Amino acid sequence: MSWFESLILGLVQGLTEFLPVSSSAHLRLTAAFSGWEDPGAAFTAITQIGTEAAVLIYFRKDIARILSAWTRSLTDKGMRRDPDARMGWLVIVGSLPIGVLGLTLKDQIEGPFRDLRLTAVMLIGMGIVLGVADRLAARDEQGGRHRSPKQRKSLDDLTVKDGLVYGFCQALALIPGVSRSGATISGGLFMGYRREAAARYSFLLAIPAVLASGLFELKDATEGGHVTWGPTIFATVVAFVVGYAVIAWFMKFITTKSFMPFVWYRIALGIVILVLVGMGVLSPHAAESAG
Repeated sequence: MSWFESLILGLVQGLTEFLPVSSSAHLRLTAAFSGWEDPGAAFTAITQIGTEAAVLIYFRKDIARILSAWTRSLTDKGMRRDPDARMGWLVIVGSLPIGVLGLTLKDQIEGPFRDLRLTAVMLIGMGIVLGVADRLAARDEQGGRHRSPKQRKSLDDLTVKDGLVYGFCQALALIPGVSRSGATISGGLFMGYRREAAARYSFLLAIPAVLASGLFELKDATEGGHVTWGPTIFATVVAFVVGYAVIAWFMKFITTKSFMPFVWYRIALGIVILVLVGMGVLSPHAAESAG
């Protein structure tokens, strides 16, 4: 991997990690359209450490408060009623599905799941799901001709059951094209949570999963020697800087705007990929690394 490739892929990772468009799909597609080798699951996981560092810094006050309350709840039963302590436990609960499925499906994630036809179908399918969830949320917030606006839930209303549903939605992002934020936010909207609440929990929920995945791949990469370290570290730093700016913008955007621009973008991109693959212009395995 060249330094120029790492710059572009780092920018793509930072720009798309927190938007509901699938960063893994865009990394894969960027390589395919550019004629580069597939950066691979290890590169994706390691650069995601950079974007998760952006989450840690952006939500540092929330995270410090949650960690403090959760730690005290281990020995103080009274603290377990504290909302921040509950959030700590709910992040752990919500992280279980992707942890189990990530280990179970590791071979599929690094192989068949990277087929561009599957990526395209997931872009379109999850785009439609996000669109339906967004319209449902908008209808509740605005009310109708014969009814008042419906009050949507905040994170204070989060339960263990809802946390697990969020977790299984997040686990769908193991397939390129799904989008971690898109799947979890859609799940939250369907369960009746506000856009901002669904996005905030989505970002918090991603922290243990992404960091664990990145460290796991880091260990394998160190032992296997199949990662070009200089460009990969550079891409990770780029992803961190760009990712932080995207989080700040996205959290403001979702308080007043619809997700529909992302929905139409996903559907259009998925259709373009299917057409190109169907016409033979693009191979469903384009840019896949030989290893």
